Amino acid sequence: MICITIQHKTAAQIEEILRTAEMAEIRLDRCDLTGEQTDACFESDVPLVATCRVSEVMAADPALSEIKAASICEERLCRAVRAGARYVDVEVEAPKFMSKRVRSCAAEYGTAFIRSYHDFEGTALYETLREMVGKSFRIGADIVKIVTTARTLEEAERVLKLYDEFPPERLVAFSMGEAGRESRMQCLAKGAPYTYAALDGKDAAAPGQWPAGEMSSSLYRGRRFIDASVTIPSSKSFAQRAIIAASLAEGVSHLSGYSPCGDNESAIAVARALGAQVNVDGSEIEIKGIAASPGCSDLKELHTGESGLLTRLMIPLLPMLSNHPVRITGEKTLVDRPLKGAVEMMSEFGVTLESESGDCRVPLSVKGPIRGGQVEISGRYGSQLISGLLMSLPLGGKYSKVKVRNPKSIPYMFITLDVLRKFGVKTGNEMTGGPDFMESGGDWSLCDEIIFKISPGQRYRAADFAIEGDWSSAANFLVAGAIFGKVVLEGLDTKSLQADLSIMDILMDAGASLSQTGDNFGPVTVQRAPLTAFGTDASNCPDLFPIISVLAAFCQGTSRISGVDRLAHKESDRGQAILEMLLRMGVSARIEANEMVIEGHSLSSRLLNGNMLKGGTFTSSHDHRMAMALSVAGLGADSPVIIDDTACVSKSFPMFFELFSQLL
Repeated sequence: MICITIQHKTAAQIEEILRTAEMAEIRLDRCDLTGEQTDACFESDVPLVATCRVSEVMAADPALSEIKAASICEERLCRAVRAGARYVDVEVEAPKFMSKRVRSCAAEYGTAFIRSYHDFEGTALYETLREMVGKSFRIGADIVKIVTTARTLEEAERVLKLYDEFPPERLVAFSMGEAGRESRMQCLAKGAPYTYAALDGKDAAAPGQWPAGEMSSSLYRGRRFIDASVTIPSSKSFAQRAIIAASLAEGVSHLSGYSPCGDNESAIAVARALGAQVNVDGSEIEIKGIAASPGCSDLKELHTGESGLLTRLMIPLLPMLSNHPVRITGEKTLVDRPLKGAVEMMSEFGVTLESESGDCRVPLSVKGPIRGGQVEISGRYGSQLISGLLMSLPLGGKYSKVKVRNPKSIPYMFITLDVLRKFGVKTGNEMTGGPDFMESGGDWSLCDEIIFKISPGQRYRAADFAIEGDWSSAANFLVAGAIFGKVVLEGLDTKSLQADLSIMDILMDAGASLSQTGDNFGPVTVQRAPLTAFGTDASNCPDLFPIISVLAAFCQGTSRISGVDRLAHKESDRGQAILEMLLRMGVSARIEANEMVIEGHSLSSRLLNGNMLKGGTFTSSHDHRMAMALSVAGLGADSPVIIDDTACVSKSFPMFFELFSQLL
């Protein structure tokens, strides 16, 4: 990325410049800003570097001692950090007390600490430069900046050689002067997070600095970046649970914010099959429930469409509602997807499953009655059957205590509990884990066991509420904005229980610029910023795997995503599908045990090295998540990405391509 150096400007002028800048360095030693103006400046969504040189402050006021000047710099830099600076730059010559305090402040607020060295006289020997970089990392620098004056091309190459020895994503190294001019661009090709440019040809901060417009033209060559606003559809995870719960309730429920898709329409069909009266008027649903109780239904067959969630919710519910076996049928990819662990889990509750294919997949017959009690089960096959049990057992006549070992996709269980509470059904829960879990304050990924305590004889009561926006759908647009421009998303709740809300944490770990205005329902903005490799466990959010794999391809360094074992029985063998997609696009990737390892390069590096993703014809494997991820990857391809089956997105997000076209 190109970081514009802003100096000798007023607050109003800086605000205007930031409207179009992709990144900027604010020279607090050369811009006369009040404290309040500094706060306002660094609240910008644009990634900003805060810089304040002790020597510059002393030059402006010769009466100042070095200690006093350093204290002034420390105060300005820490104020910028608290206001939201993405990076804070302290030169190696700064007094130790200043460097230490600014570094401590940066660590507290999550700001990257840059330790910088400038040589305006020449370029030291490579061994000297290498030792300087190593020492800076050892004393806590997140990024090291090395800028020397090159009198020859060899000296400029000497500085660039540092990229062969240190992580490129943590190094900004180039040379000043005419001989070093090209190194300012070449450092991006090497993988530097950003380089510096002058606002225009008259305001260079150092010899050889490119004007921003010229550098942008040379780097991007007319490439257009996205800038769009998108309203995200409702969460089908919430919608399907809410529709089924409303169909079980006594009275009339009203659900607002509904977005139609294949899985949601299947849930409505199931509600009607159960006997509920459902009226859909645009984004509003009115459901008159059946006042469910044990044995209240005579249903003998139920079609769940292509929805694995719906199927697994109904497997425990049907033997509670019906006194005789019920045949469950499905369609499309669902009939090829085995319901792993279902036979074993349901047998613990007295329910038998008989599949016509011989293994456990639809069509199958569910026979009860279901019984409660104290039961211990494995959570290794996911949360959906457990969610069905949480919906079913409260209707029964026996107290249940269900211990789930090694739970997976835990957030989805808590979505179920949240929906149940809205309909008057209460369930206690207790999460346990080892020392790491206790120290984390309850990190789901570290939980070893959950105990659900379910009181019997409960009944669903009608409820009115809005269905929140879908973070699974939003993830595609968030990643697109983080790599290729800027996107504003409406309709989301940043306090959601949805597992895929973790896309926000993943993007922040990767360095993306994220902000929200208003309350937790306000618009979310994502904007380009230097992206670096990340590590995450996607076991609790497997639907994110395809799109964060695309993100990793544009993050400089080696990203590691664990949870591959959760992908085998999605709409496709998603782990293999992702790996094949990446390899065909020219991305170095591999699967090691339960982890996908992806070697990424920044967008700037790919552009300069002619290493954009390879286009061509790809298969979505009839998987809606893969089709959406392929579309986002296509924004960074050297030729069009053609997807064999795009209609599969109707399963969760029928309007995806219509909204995606707004990015283009």
